[in-house]
Amino acid sequence: MNVKDMLAGWYIYTDQIPRLILALVVLVAGWLIAKGIGKAVTSLLKKTSLDDKLFSSFGNTRRYSSETIIGKIVYYTLLVVVFIIFFNMLNLSLIASPLVNMMSTITGAIPHLIKAALILLFAWVVAYLLRLLFKKAASMLHLESRLVKWKMAENEVNAHYSVERIAQGVFYFVLLLFLPGVLGALQIEGISGPFTHALTSMVAFIPKLFAAALIVFIGWLIAKLVRDILTNFLKSLGADSLGQRFGVMKNQEDTNLSSIIGNIVFIFILIPTIITALEKLDLKGISEPAIAMLNHILTLIPNIVVAIILMLVGIWLGKWIEKMVVQMLWRLRFDSIFQQIGIGSAAQEKSKYSLSQVVGLLVKIVVVLLFAVEALQIVHLDFLVTLATGVIAYLPMLLAAILILGVGLYLGHLIERVLQNVIKNNYSRTLAAIAKYTIFAIAVFMALDQLGVAHSIVNAAFILVLGGLALAFGLAFGLGGKAFAAKYLEKLDDKLDKK
Repeated sequence: MNVKDMLAGWYIYTDQIPRLILALVVLVAGWLIAKGIGKAVTSLLKKTSLDDKLFSSFGNTRRYSSETIIGKIVYYTLLVVVFIIFFNMLNLSLIASPLVNMMSTITGAIPHLIKAALILLFAWVVAYLLRLLFKKAASMLHLESRLVKWKMAENEVNAHYSVERIAQGVFYFVLLLFLPGVLGALQIEGISGPFTHALTSMVAFIPKLFAAALIVFIGWLIAKLVRDILTNFLKSLGADSLGQRFGVMKNQEDTNLSSIIGNIVFIFILIPTIITALEKLDLKGISEPAIAMLNHILTLIPNIVVAIILMLVGIWLGKWIEKMVVQMLWRLRFDSIFQQIGIGSAAQEKSKYSLSQVVGLLVKIVVVLLFAVEALQIVHLDFLVTLATGVIAYLPMLLAAILILGVGLYLGHLIERVLQNVIKNNYSRTLAAIAKYTIFAIAVFMALDQLGVAHSIVNAAFILVLGGLALAFGLAFGLGGKAFAAKYLEKLDDKLDKK
């Protein structure tokens, strides 16, 4: 290789130095211009207070403002353009081509970005106007004071905060409605499609929700109106004093019959209203079981009313029969029956309830229980019906057992007095006591048998006791009282011979 060839190779590189210097100058100048434009955009956006208007509700927790982010985007976009020019000036197409493709993609997306930005700007204007309109309407209607009056807010401050939250909700809800259009303008189909479907379903559900809320509100107003009218009407008719007379209500100040009937009617009107509202919502997973349950309750309402009437009639009739039984037993001197059969002392302490009152109370309980069984049968509470029917079926056996015990006690004392008066010897008291307690034992065993308390055990015990007494008497009379028996048998034989 000669010197001429070496110089020719060197000139190849030295000829590129001016181009390199020019490219560097363009790079530095472009970088400075891009940086200046980015800062200028940031400054201009800060003067418009765009960040405060769009993101004021998010607070000051964000690291970068929206103006700074937009300025950075402009800066880096221009910087990419500068690098493309720089690499093209150096004929480095291998590096410049990917950047050119990237910028082509970005510039191709600019119309879509402008379209999305315009839609978003329009949405922001509409949302801002609607929020402002809502605040004006709330101020004209004095919504804050009404919220305090309706007890939906504790004070004016909380009411104002609630109104502000509702206004913000309206603002962002409007932005949410325009969001599918923004995503569609950006051609982000993977997100815009499902989001649009979900938003469409939600927007389609809003009229149903509004209709259901309106139905419930109107039904509540009608039910409240009917309740107030019915309550005042029943009060004017003296239903509260009638409830106290029948013993249904004890204290008229706390609760009264008219208000109870009014509340029941209120519930009866509200139930079909709720059913209609649930049907409007068309949420089959929730509405169908709820509607079925409410329909079942609604079909039971007439039976429940009849059952309540039966219970009230049973309570009234039970009280009336109780008074009649108490008066009749008092006239028959039933309270002194224990003294007549020899139980208790003649001068006993006066208890809170007399025997006739206790019997009257038991009779009232039986009458109320009979009506309760019929009421339970009407409302189809089979388990309680079976239980109450078993209790009622057991009552005759219980009464029969008590009657047997009473008769046994009376006969035992009667036989004791008769034997003491008829037999005049040293053994009269012993024989009378044996006879009395024998009758008592027989009466107890008969009562237990009547109650159905272990038939086999009771019968076996009675037979064993009776057989044991007979065996003991036979052994005692046959072994220990042999001379006594021979003596009285001789006397009996002499009497027979004389006759």
